[in-house]
Amino acid sequence: MADMLAKAPVDRRLAEIVRPTVEGMGFELVRVRLMGGRSKTLQIMAERPDGRMEVEDCAELSRTLSAVLDVEDPIQGEYTLEVSSPGIDRPLTRLDDFARWAGFVARLETDALIDGRKRWKGVLTGREDGDVLIDGDQGPARIPFAALADAKLVLTDALVEASLKAQKDKGFDPDAFDEVVEYGDEGEDEEREDGDVPAGTGESR
Repeated sequence: MADMLAKAPVDRRLAEIVRPTVEGMGFELVRVRLMGGRSKTLQIMAERPDGRMEVEDCAELSRTLSAVLDVEDPIQGEYTLEVSSPGIDRPLTRLDDFARWAGFVARLETDALIDGRKRWKGVLTGREDGDVLIDGDQGPARIPFAALADAKLVLTDALVEASLKAQKDKGFDPDAFDEVVEYGDEGEDEEREDGDVPAGTGESR
């Protein structure tokens, strides 16, 4: 797969199993990751082509994928299936993501040293051929997509504003809700690898 939606061999195998169902239901697969040791969680991130992913979508996709995984039985022992949206500070797993989210701040990490470093943080400026373009604290950089180990958007005011505007354009009215509840301490996103799941559903298998 020419993307980062599934990097470990077990994740690639799971992606091959769930992708036909995900795409057949009108969604796009964003990331597949099997996490944990004795207590496992299979995390599947997906969204519609226009970026929408409602709680009802997560529940419907979870039920369908649960049946598929029961038949294929690719994971030994018990595990929890977690189907979710990518969230606002989403992981960037496909090369086109870097063009789609150009102008926003991202954090990138490579498998090996490039120009003496493995981590970048800056404004995405798009993609060119198979490279990701970013303007960071040390100036513009060009990073081969194939060299990336991880990439995600950084939660900023501009990103939140753009996300709210996109939701409004799709008919979402934030004024219809009394309050927004935030979970976790300030700065927790810096430490949590998967703290970007605002809508989802999980069930134990």
